[in-house]
Amino acid sequence: MAVTPPVCDFGAPMPQFTLPDPHGSTFASEQLRGANGTLVMFICNHCPYVQAVLDRIVRDAAELQRDHGIGVVAISANDVADYPSDAPEFMKAEAERHGFSFPYLYDESQAVARAFGAECTPDFFGYNADGELQYRGRLDASGRKPGPADARRELFEAMVQIARTGHGPKDQTPSMGCSIKWKS
Repeated sequence: MAVTPPVCDFGAPMPQFTLPDPHGSTFASEQLRGANGTLVMFICNHCPYVQAVLDRIVRDAAELQRDHGIGVVAISANDVADYPSDAPEFMKAEAERHGFSFPYLYDESQAVARAFGAECTPDFFGYNADGELQYRGRLDASGRKPGPADARRELFEAMVQIARTGHGPKDQTPSMGCSIKWKS
């Protein structure tokens, strides 16, 4: 079932966290922050909404990191007992297959996803350099299928605006995706 997260809570502070990646390294939120902002994405391996845009996510993340001083991280919080394809060994393979330029972290306890208020995959949280939420919208007009190749890059444009001004756009279209698979 498709889920749409709530609108942006402008100014909400970025939750602090420390999570592992599938290689055994641990990352703290403070070391992931970029000079001009931070993009935190909740994704997973099996979701068709994520798969529809994963190449666009990788493209935009690399450009945001390289050209705009934005730190980027992806987090998977799904219950792997019920969704084994989202387990860390498969996260590792997914990141390698798509050439992630950002850490892909595993939130086994789901505490980080709850702290952020994540609802779906993909769910995007864009923070300014002060760690204040400025974007909680979609990547672009894609859904279960990729949008047109020339679709407006809404997330990318918002993060560039945040990097330049510290403020996100007032008008944001929420993301849509599969619900996070919470543990019983």
